[in-house]
Amino acid sequence: MPRPLVLLLALAALALLPAGAWASGAGLRPKLDRSMRAAGPFSGAYVENVTTGRTVFRSRHTSPRVLASNTKLYTTAAALARFGSDGTLNTNVQGDGDLTTSGTYRGNLYVVGGGDPTFGSQRFASRAYGGGGTVEALAGQLEEAGIERVTGRVYGDASAHDSLRGGPDSGFGTSIYVGPLSGLSYNRGLATESGRGYQSNPPAFAAARLDDALERRGIAVRRAPLAKRRPPGAEELAVVESPPMDRLVRLTNKPSDNFFAELLVKDLALQTSGLGTTRGGARLAAGFASRLGAAPAGLADGSGLSRGNRASPVRVAKFLLALREREEFPAFSDSLSIAGVDGTLGPRMRRGPARGRCRGKTGTLSNVSAVSGYCRALSGDTYVFSILMNGVNPFGARLIQDGMLQAIAGVN
Repeated sequence: MPRPLVLLLALAALALLPAGAWASGAGLRPKLDRSMRAAGPFSGAYVENVTTGRTVFRSRHTSPRVLASNTKLYTTAAALARFGSDGTLNTNVQGDGDLTTSGTYRGNLYVVGGGDPTFGSQRFASRAYGGGGTVEALAGQLEEAGIERVTGRVYGDASAHDSLRGGPDSGFGTSIYVGPLSGLSYNRGLATESGRGYQSNPPAFAAARLDDALERRGIAVRRAPLAKRRPPGAEELAVVESPPMDRLVRLTNKPSDNFFAELLVKDLALQTSGLGTTRGGARLAAGFASRLGAAPAGLADGSGLSRGNRASPVRVAKFLLALREREEFPAFSDSLSIAGVDGTLGPRMRRGPARGRCRGKTGTLSNVSAVSGYCRALSGDTYVFSILMNGVNPFGARLIQDGMLQAIAGVN
């Protein structure tokens, strides 16, 4: 049998060992050391016992590695710190005209995006996210305001963010792994609710959907919808909110949603400078980690698709440690996938001590696999870990990582 296959089978068996196979903490370090040797020279790991404050294991722990979706740890933690767990992202309708006593709105309506990744149709938002801001709700508010007809048109205003539809991995064009980015996104940029294709002009698409929602309520809009920035002095007529930030962060981290992460990183810049950009948001996320004493080597986007996102295992672990002291930590912790239970760790470690005891963020790119987070061992001690593997086969790397987490969680 080929040696690589033997190694994979051995590691798979290791990951499925019952809790009783991990008797004490004394043998943890050699177990982790053997696992990391199998991962090759471009991988590193750091494990610390949070309860005792002692470093349990380190292997090439100071060398920066490509983070993949572990980048989302930085994006979502910064978003929680910036907006608060209860913070929301608003989408509103503004008008440049006036309403007559007969119900005619003489002017144009502008649906103005605020970087909400959940905004869309009621059916889509309810099915995909359990709720959120919708065009139906905006149309209902406009009807309640007494508008019965509009002499102008509905415009979509996406000026909250820059006009770049993607991040650095796709040359700032639309990525097939993300969809088109926009300050005014509707149904996450999908051309149909079933997910067939992407919108070519997201703000115009959103404007058309509000136009349709108004028409269904019997509110006639005279001219066809388009994309255009609202003029100065436009008056707010209706507004809807996103789910709270703690919910947005869960929707980002548990399934590792690239679209959410890329909009949230732009929202960081929007909240600070008035214009959402990938570069500006990534700089803010890195700055937040730096203030906690755990600066990454570099962040290039919000999702981790760019290989310019790099940090060492010890810096990731120290970042996770520092977050435990912050008031928004419960929301951050709840956003992480749980081994054998949900999210991207749900299909992994369905047996053994790690199930339900380890939570974290995974990351995968070609030749890259990562997992970082927290484990509560059978002993009751809490561990923080960061395992960043580069130059590996992701499938084999995940087997190694699962065995390491089983060993950590199994300490009694």
